[in-house]
Amino acid sequence: MHEPITSVTNPLVKRLVKLRNRRERDESGVFLIEGFRELTRAVDSGLVVREVYVCPDLFLGDHEDALIERAVAGGAERVVFGSSAFRKVSYRDRPEGLIGLADQFPASLDGLSLSANPLILVVESIEKPGNLGTMLRTADAAGVDAVIVCEPTTDPFNPNVVRASLGCLFLVPLAISSTPEAIDWLAERGIRTFSATPAAVLPHWRADFRGPSAIAIGSEQYGLTETWLQNGELIRIPMGGQVDSLNAAMAAGVALFEAVRQRSAAGLDPGT
Repeated sequence: MHEPITSVTNPLVKRLVKLRNRRERDESGVFLIEGFRELTRAVDSGLVVREVYVCPDLFLGDHEDALIERAVAGGAERVVFGSSAFRKVSYRDRPEGLIGLADQFPASLDGLSLSANPLILVVESIEKPGNLGTMLRTADAAGVDAVIVCEPTTDPFNPNVVRASLGCLFLVPLAISSTPEAIDWLAERGIRTFSATPAAVLPHWRADFRGPSAIAIGSEQYGLTETWLQNGELIRIPMGGQVDSLNAAMAAGVALFEAVRQRSAAGLDPGT
């Protein structure tokens, strides 16, 4: 067994730190998965982990070794870090001693498989990794068929997206596309699009989400582009306070669970 990596100037440490940059992730085609729950969901999903970096001194529980063995059995190389070197690589204030390195997986519209009555979340130009991760987590809870990420300002393989999603990045079918491609793809499949905007007249609870539906949420600062507003039924989430819009991730949750409520009331389980 190799000696643990202890120096913060080790070449591997430097290479992993560079993966905080999106260009580095895109050019190398890999990304980091940090945390016990996140790495567990990655392995459970069948994602092949190339390398798993471990720091036993930082483990929080008793199940890390079993997870590491599963990753190794799937082809991962186990690399031990000292605590200082691991903290240098970690994105967290309180690291859990587990980070995986994996290839970015394909995320195309053509790769999506839909149910007979799909419910889809579309997000456009989301800027904050925490919001995109939360949207993925919420989408999984709502039982959506897929999440389509259009014109990604922050990419789904940002480690902070993985963290905020609690690993739901590996549970929810995902596609990354341009806005025109997504609009055409939805139209070809007869999926009705609902575009959320404070300028709409129709409250979200009066929209009919019982049939094949896609709910589109725009960026935190600017909302949806005109392209979506001109190609979807406009809905708004009425508010009685001073602000005129919600956090993007919160808006996605409100709209998605109204769709879940309608489908449940009609005797339709999500995804059926």
